[in-house]
Amino acid sequence: MKILRSILFVFVFIILTGGILSADGFIIVRPDPMPQPYQATPFPMQVKYHHVDVQINESSAKTSIDQVFYNPSGMRMEGEYLFPIPKNAVIKKFSMYINGKEMPAELLEAKKARKIYEDIVRQMKDPALLEYQELSLFRVRVYPIEPYSEKRVKISYHEILNKDNGTFEYNYPLNTEKFSSAPLKETVINVELKSKDKIKNVYCPTHDAEIVRKNDHNAKISYEENNSKPDRDFKVYYDTDQSKVGVSVLTFKESGKDGYFFLSATPGINIKGDEIEEKDITFVLDVSGSMAGEKIKQARKSLLFCINNLNKGDRFEIIRFSTEASDLFGKLVEADEKNLKNARQFIQDIQAIGGTNIEEALKMALGIKSGKRPYIIVFMTDGKPTIGETKEEHLLNEIKKVNNNNTRIFTFGIGTEINTHLLDKITETTRAYRTYIAPEEDIEIKISNFYQKIQSPVLSDIKVRFGDNIETFKMYPKDLPDLFKGSSLTLLGRFKGKGNTTVVLTGKLKGKMKEYSFKIDFDDEDQNNLFIPSLWAARRIGYLLDQVRLHGEDKELVDEITMLAREYGIITPYTSYLILEDEEVRVSRNEMDDRDQTLRSMIPESSSFAKKNKMEYMDMKEKSGAGSVQASEEFQEMNKADNVGQARPGRSRLNYKDKSGTMQNVTQMVKNVQGRAFYNSGNQWVDSRVQSTGSQKAIRIKFASKKYFDLLKKNPTTGQLLSLGRNIRFVFKKKLYEIYE
Repeated sequence: MKILRSILFVFVFIILTGGILSADGFIIVRPDPMPQPYQATPFPMQVKYHHVDVQINESSAKTSIDQVFYNPSGMRMEGEYLFPIPKNAVIKKFSMYINGKEMPAELLEAKKARKIYEDIVRQMKDPALLEYQELSLFRVRVYPIEPYSEKRVKISYHEILNKDNGTFEYNYPLNTEKFSSAPLKETVINVELKSKDKIKNVYCPTHDAEIVRKNDHNAKISYEENNSKPDRDFKVYYDTDQSKVGVSVLTFKESGKDGYFFLSATPGINIKGDEIEEKDITFVLDVSGSMAGEKIKQARKSLLFCINNLNKGDRFEIIRFSTEASDLFGKLVEADEKNLKNARQFIQDIQAIGGTNIEEALKMALGIKSGKRPYIIVFMTDGKPTIGETKEEHLLNEIKKVNNNNTRIFTFGIGTEINTHLLDKITETTRAYRTYIAPEEDIEIKISNFYQKIQSPVLSDIKVRFGDNIETFKMYPKDLPDLFKGSSLTLLGRFKGKGNTTVVLTGKLKGKMKEYSFKIDFDDEDQNNLFIPSLWAARRIGYLLDQVRLHGEDKELVDEITMLAREYGIITPYTSYLILEDEEVRVSRNEMDDRDQTLRSMIPESSSFAKKNKMEYMDMKEKSGAGSVQASEEFQEMNKADNVGQARPGRSRLNYKDKSGTMQNVTQMVKNVQGRAFYNSGNQWVDSRVQSTGSQKAIRIKFASKKYFDLLKKNPTTGQLLSLGRNIRFVFKKKLYEIYE
């Protein structure tokens, strides 16, 4: 068959995490039949904007899409607008106007649609549409597409959302990266959620979306990004519950392997005053000479914000320290107007002078008698200990000795000339977390934002247990944080077993133990929530990297970090260095086929990329300095990652020049499909699992051949793998396949 010389613009959305496949519209564009001199490019059209408005009412969702395609060339074009229909969805409205006339559309059932998808692969040698082969198709002829003109498309569809373990899932496919000729100028998604029952958990594990809980029955989820190439789908989960705390559990499990789970716990939004734990809090502020100037001004403002927002019934204390430590009250006092007035004056009188006596300040704060209420210490410093105990391990031992009540110490490191290992080990020991404030950042904003999150405790000393038929392990975070009003707690882990079980969440409120039970089904082969494995891996890797950084390098830990990072595509400057080093050694020992390399095959040996990453890996072990601070922040971000966007910190530092001299970014060359990572090296994609197949001989199948389409028809799920490109090495049902041109 004669290969058409065609220009193909595809604006499709591919589900990164599996489940129900659907796609936004795309245009197949062919040159005008009249011969014109031009150089065809694979993706000539652009998208000016892409707006999505979603209305969810109970379990019914209406999705409205408004997008504008732009022809930036001097060529008149013609083609077809195609829209793969989401399963269980019904198109309600469509509009595309050409010369003032609305174009008629045709709906094709799945069998006819499959033929169109396969014909495009045969004719245009592009397998991108194979993911949609089981879907129906909405088709409209588009002609003419004038030079430098726009085509606006508006379409809406309705669907009933799936409910799994009491949790509803909304999915909007937003993976456009490999089909866009240029970054999308504007991507906006707004979701309005309404429910007659009380909404408990609302979360977006795929994107850093803003979630606003208006009340118990309404929420808004918003995501906006400019000049971007989205590379994963947008998912929102929510559930309704009448209990004070809602718990949602999602699972992922491949046959014959241990499963993964994602647990989210959120208190109701309209928590009454008597349902909020009264807390004790001590603010410990470094007022040594290095804090003079703008630092001390911002620190004063942040302290004023915190004390002015204490809850009724809270008790507090303020300790300032330099050469010596001094307290305001000598004990915890009620947050009444008299004490607050004295505190405001104390804060205004603070001056920066002297050395840094961390030992005396923390011993003073930990020596305060608190009782049964949650006791929190907020510790702010910009320096290393210079007076009293200055040795890191000795100082930590002193803190452990006097911390009899398991008080949580939240640390704020200001600037880069601090001992990050000391601050991080303090938070590790006391089950809190750290924050670093760069020299150019506003101290007041960072601390006030933190305080708003911990202002109103709902449950403390939280624990989660599962029924006897489910065994859980490797759960992160290792120690669960307290649960506060307006926040949520997420826990990721592995599990063995299956079936219905009970998940029990316990915690203390005003000294009394509270317990919340939930019935959950742990499916034996649930492969719909494919974001869970990579999110779990990010937390596990973040935890392991922190252990290496704070407690010394161990070969077993390094090997596990390398293996997990490669398998799940958790590519950071630190993990990429370990992968490159590992593959270099294995290739030199003839332990691995050159074709099965992941990162090493895409980065030229002459590149400075590996050297730069090695420097960052070495810098992370330093106890102070910008590199140490950066590593501390990024590892904590991974260990607390609630969405995929937080799972790969340091992306901006992963640029390199390929063999042609073109600037690339490693993360753009890695895709997650069916729960594992695929790596692009030149014109070939390599499955991360290929390295584990040993000497197994590959089943070689030529791209677009009869055997190729036979494999697709016999195993439709291979469409997600085949859509990556024309040359792929991958594992499917324990067999090694090689697709080649």
